[in-house]
Amino acid sequence: MTNKAMDEGVKFKKDAVSVTIDDESIIPLLSEKSESSNLNDQEFVGASLAGAIFNLSTTIIGAGIMALPAAMKVLGLGLGVVIIVFVAVLTEFSVGMLLRFSKASEADSYGNVMGDAFGIWGRRGLQLCVVINNIGVLIVYMIIIGDVLSGTTSSGIHHAGVLEGWFGGHWWNRRFFVLVVITLGVFAPLALFKRIDSLRHTSAVAVLLAFLFLLITIGIVAVKFSQGSIAMPKFLPEVTDINSVWGLFTVVPVLVTAYVCHFNVHSIENELQNPSEMKYVVRASLALCSIIYIMTSCFGFLLFGDSTLDDVLSNFDIDLGIPYSAQLNDAVRVSYTLHLMLVFPIIFYPLRLNLDGLLFPSSAPLVRNNIRFGSVTAGLIFLIFLGANFIPSIWDVFQFTGATAAVCLSFIFPASITLRDSHSIASKKEKILGVFMVGLAVFSCTIALWSDACAIFTKNAFPRE
Repeated sequence: MTNKAMDEGVKFKKDAVSVTIDDESIIPLLSEKSESSNLNDQEFVGASLAGAIFNLSTTIIGAGIMALPAAMKVLGLGLGVVIIVFVAVLTEFSVGMLLRFSKASEADSYGNVMGDAFGIWGRRGLQLCVVINNIGVLIVYMIIIGDVLSGTTSSGIHHAGVLEGWFGGHWWNRRFFVLVVITLGVFAPLALFKRIDSLRHTSAVAVLLAFLFLLITIGIVAVKFSQGSIAMPKFLPEVTDINSVWGLFTVVPVLVTAYVCHFNVHSIENELQNPSEMKYVVRASLALCSIIYIMTSCFGFLLFGDSTLDDVLSNFDIDLGIPYSAQLNDAVRVSYTLHLMLVFPIIFYPLRLNLDGLLFPSSAPLVRNNIRFGSVTAGLIFLIFLGANFIPSIWDVFQFTGATAAVCLSFIFPASITLRDSHSIASKKEKILGVFMVGLAVFSCTIALWSDACAIFTKNAFPRE
């Protein structure tokens, strides 16, 4: 590759949520036709439909799935399934709005769509929300990893971690030390890759591990059901007073966070051989993820009932009453822990890019400045590490990020772009839907934050008992 080709081949959009590349690049991320050094300089002709569905599904499925059984404990199986489907449908509408206005404004990133509708401050607001959301998600990842490997204590009951169960309690398998080792040995090296394409193999393994977790859980429930040891769970929530009604809204941020994928939609669309297929990619991915979410939340709640913890992985430390219980517990916990370790750098990549866009909007591309690249990477990893050690529960993180940044990325921003209608293409139906989405999002998340704040101040850690 000549210097001239490199200079002409890279188009870096500093303020956008993603990086757009044309023909040849040292950062082969979003181009429709690009060349990658990892592909032996063979021309990239575009991603397949199946590959795009795989990538978007990977973006959607993350740590949020671990809190869904606890959401079922609050809502009941019937209402819980209905709301999961409802949020998935709203997510499809919001992504559809985003893609429609992207085409009208010829924007190739979420940030550019917001910039087209609301100017520089709209773009900055989007970047800030991506930073807040992704930091929160990565803190949740690290909390779950710490819970699984080193154990957690809830309501005075200690749930032993995998390492504690294998080797007993020692200083080297306590949470702080374990997270230090994983951060330095796994997260930091993977985060140093400057090309997201370098992570494609770890991403594929991560998806397989997530399916392994689900299959093992279903198998355990099936065996216990055949033994008659599965109690019938509640179908609807228990509503006794007005406070219990408001308490139902605490699950909204969890469900919203579970479906956040908007910041990667343009990246995947730009790689498709036929970008017009993106609507089918969105529908198929949301359908697949909804099925996985419903199965995980239902089987997780069926297995543990009212004892379901905020992080259901922490429940897999008891005798399940079936053969090879200890081995199955470890397989479930370790498989999903490894999944989160491998997904971590995928979420970290857009986080670093957007934070750099906020802090250094006029600077050269991040990948060309090793000092800035290393400083931003180290600072973010250190911040996430601190959050994972001082925030006690994944529910607390979901309450904040889900009710603020995630709801903006998923619903408020796409609806606001539609209501702004800079290109006069929105139909009356779309504008009505936009008003409904903004109103519902603001109301639900305001109530959720208020209810959670009341629970904290009254020392009633709802929904934990």
